[in-house]
Amino acid sequence: MKNVFKLLLSVLMVGVVSLAGLSSVSALTLQEGAEAARCDGCPKDLFGDMGVFKQVTNTILYIVGIVAVIMLIIGGIKYVVSGGDSKKVTDAKNTVLYAIIGLVISFLAFAIVNFVISALPSSPTTTS
Repeated sequence: MKNVFKLLLSVLMVGVVSLAGLSSVSALTLQEGAEAARCDGCPKDLFGDMGVFKQVTNTILYIVGIVAVIMLIIGGIKYVVSGGDSKKVTDAKNTVLYAIIGLVISFLAFAIVNFVISALPSSPTTTS
């Protein structure tokens, strides 16, 4: 219990010393801090044509589409190699079916996400 108390006291002391040191430094606003942390060429908007949200979702959907195509190829190979065994043929057909369903869902998700993002404003409106 004493160790916990000493730890909390030392954290509190470090916090007080840090806050005392900040008073002499000009404090940045939250927006200035975010812009200072942004890399060159990184998008500034969260939504919009070049927004962060659109880039992240498109990247994820491309990866899902690639995985679905790979699974479609694997299902086709399993079907060819099955040799007439009914269990292997069924497994291969299920792999192909689920890969096609994954592709359809991936395309629909891509279309829905891009439609919603294009409907959102690219930058927030400020009221004066």
